[in-house]
Amino acid sequence: MAITLVNPSGLPEIGAYKQVSVATGTKLVFIAGQVAWDAEGATVGAGDLAAQVEQCYVNVGTALAAVGGTFEDLAKLTVYVVDWTPEKMPQFMEGVARASARLGSTPVSPGTLVGVAALDVPEHLVEVEATAVLDS
Repeated sequence: MAITLVNPSGLPEIGAYKQVSVATGTKLVFIAGQVAWDAEGATVGAGDLAAQVEQCYVNVGTALAAVGGTFEDLAKLTVYVVDWTPEKMPQFMEGVARASARLGSTPVSPGTLVGVAALDVPEHLVEVEATAVLDS
Protein backbone atom coordinates (compact mmCIF):
# COMPACT_ATOMS: atom_id res chain seq x y z
CA MET A 1 0.00 0.00 0.00
CA ALA A 2 1.13 3.53 -0.69
CA ILE A 3 -0.24 4.88 2.62
CA THR A 4 0.98 4.08 6.12
CA LEU A 5 -1.19 5.37 8.96
CA VAL A 6 0.46 6.37 12.24
CA ASN A 7 -0.54 7.55 15.70
CA PRO A 8 2.66 9.27 16.92
CA SER A 9 3.65 9.12 20.56
CA GLY A 10 2.60 12.37 22.21
CA LEU A 11 -0.65 12.71 20.22
CA PRO A 12 -3.96 11.25 21.39
CA GLU A 13 -5.25 8.04 19.85
CA ILE A 14 -8.62 8.77 18.27
CA GLY A 15 -10.65 5.67 17.48
CA ALA A 16 -12.27 7.12 14.36
CA TYR A 17 -9.02 7.96 12.55
CA LYS A 18 -5.22 8.04 12.69
CA GLN A 19 -3.31 11.28 13.23
CA VAL A 20 -0.77 10.99 10.39
CA SER A 21 -0.59 9.38 6.98
CA VAL A 22 2.70 8.77 5.20
CA ALA A 23 2.43 8.52 1.42
CA THR A 24 5.02 6.65 -0.60
CA GLY A 25 3.04 6.11 -3.81
CA THR A 26 3.41 7.93 -7.09
CA LYS A 27 -0.16 8.76 -8.14
CA LEU A 28 -2.04 11.54 -6.32
CA VAL A 29 -5.84 11.38 -6.47
CA PHE A 30 -7.98 14.36 -5.48
CA ILE A 31 -11.69 13.60 -5.14
CA ALA A 32 -14.13 16.49 -5.33
CA GLY A 33 -16.45 17.01 -2.39
CA GLN A 34 -19.06 14.26 -2.48
CA VAL A 35 -22.59 15.02 -1.33
CA ALA A 36 -25.51 12.65 -0.77
CA TRP A 37 -26.42 12.22 -4.44
CA ASP A 38 -27.08 8.85 -5.97
CA ALA A 39 -25.86 8.00 -9.50
CA GLU A 40 -28.84 9.84 -11.01
CA GLY A 41 -28.22 13.02 -9.01
CA ALA A 42 -31.12 12.55 -6.57
CA THR A 43 -30.47 13.42 -2.93
CA VAL A 44 -30.38 10.40 -0.61
CA GLY A 45 -31.58 10.77 2.98
CA ALA A 46 -33.11 14.25 3.01
CA GLY A 47 -33.01 15.46 6.62
CA ASP A 48 -31.11 12.34 7.81
CA LEU A 49 -27.46 13.03 8.69
CA ALA A 50 -26.50 9.35 9.06
CA ALA A 51 -27.99 8.44 5.66
CA GLN A 52 -26.24 11.36 4.00
CA VAL A 53 -22.88 10.55 5.60
CA GLU A 54 -23.28 6.96 4.41
CA GLN A 55 -24.00 8.08 0.83
CA CYS A 56 -21.08 10.54 0.81
CA TYR A 57 -18.63 7.86 1.93
CA VAL A 58 -20.06 5.37 -0.58
CA ASN A 59 -19.57 8.01 -3.28
CA VAL A 60 -15.94 8.49 -2.19
CA GLY A 61 -15.53 4.70 -2.36
CA THR A 62 -17.00 4.68 -5.87
CA ALA A 63 -14.62 7.43 -6.98
CA LEU A 64 -11.64 5.58 -5.48
CA ALA A 65 -12.62 2.31 -7.18
CA ALA A 66 -12.88 4.11 -10.53
CA VAL A 67 -9.15 4.92 -10.36
CA GLY A 68 -8.06 1.60 -8.87
CA GLY A 69 -8.05 2.67 -5.22
CA THR A 70 -9.70 1.78 -1.93
CA PHE A 71 -10.13 3.46 1.45
CA GLU A 72 -6.70 2.06 2.36
CA ASP A 73 -5.23 4.52 -0.16
CA LEU A 74 -6.72 7.61 1.52
CA ALA A 75 -4.20 10.14 2.78
CA LYS A 76 -6.74 12.69 4.07
CA LEU A 77 -10.48 13.31 4.36
CA THR A 78 -12.13 16.67 4.89
CA VAL A 79 -15.77 16.63 5.97
CA TYR A 80 -18.09 19.63 5.99
CA VAL A 81 -21.27 19.37 8.09
CA VAL A 82 -24.06 21.95 8.11
CA ASP A 83 -24.76 23.43 11.56
CA TRP A 84 -22.34 21.03 13.26
CA THR A 85 -22.57 20.45 17.01
CA PRO A 86 -20.87 17.69 19.02
CA GLU A 87 -24.30 16.18 19.71
CA LYS A 88 -24.41 15.13 16.05
CA MET A 89 -21.37 12.85 16.40
CA PRO A 90 -23.39 9.64 17.06
CA GLN A 91 -25.41 10.20 13.85
CA PHE A 92 -22.22 10.99 11.96
CA MET A 93 -20.46 7.84 13.21
CA GLU A 94 -23.56 5.74 12.44
CA GLY A 95 -23.32 6.90 8.82
CA VAL A 96 -19.60 6.06 8.69
CA ALA A 97 -20.31 2.60 10.16
CA ARG A 98 -23.07 1.91 7.65
CA ALA A 99 -20.85 2.99 4.75
CA SER A 100 -18.01 0.85 6.11
CA ALA A 101 -20.31 -2.18 6.24
CA ARG A 102 -21.45 -1.59 2.65
CA LEU A 103 -17.91 -1.03 1.38
CA GLY A 104 -16.17 -3.69 3.46
CA SER A 105 -13.61 -1.13 4.60
CA THR A 106 -13.39 1.53 7.29
CA PRO A 107 -11.88 4.93 6.44
CA VAL A 108 -9.40 5.77 9.20
CA SER A 109 -7.11 8.23 7.41
CA PRO A 110 -6.42 11.58 9.05
CA GLY A 111 -9.46 13.76 8.80
CA THR A 112 -10.83 17.19 9.51
CA LEU A 113 -14.48 17.90 10.28
CA VAL A 114 -15.60 21.48 9.67
CA GLY A 115 -18.95 22.96 10.63
CA VAL A 116 -20.41 25.16 7.89
CA ALA A 117 -23.50 27.34 7.50
CA ALA A 118 -24.64 25.76 4.23
CA LEU A 119 -23.60 23.60 1.29
CA ASP A 120 -24.50 23.64 -2.43
CA VAL A 121 -28.23 23.01 -1.96
CA PRO A 122 -30.37 23.26 1.19
CA GLU A 123 -31.09 19.52 1.47
CA HIS A 124 -27.40 18.56 1.66
CA LEU A 125 -26.19 18.20 5.24
CA VAL A 126 -22.67 16.89 4.63
CA GLU A 127 -19.91 16.91 2.01
CA VAL A 128 -16.77 14.75 2.00
CA GLU A 129 -13.65 15.43 -0.05
CA ALA A 130 -10.69 13.09 -0.21
CA THR A 131 -7.04 12.85 -1.16
CA ALA A 132 -5.53 9.47 -1.93
CA VAL A 133 -2.13 8.18 -3.02
CA LEU A 134 -1.78 5.07 -5.17
CA ASP A 135 1.19 3.01 -6.35
CA SER A 136 0.40 3.85 -10.01
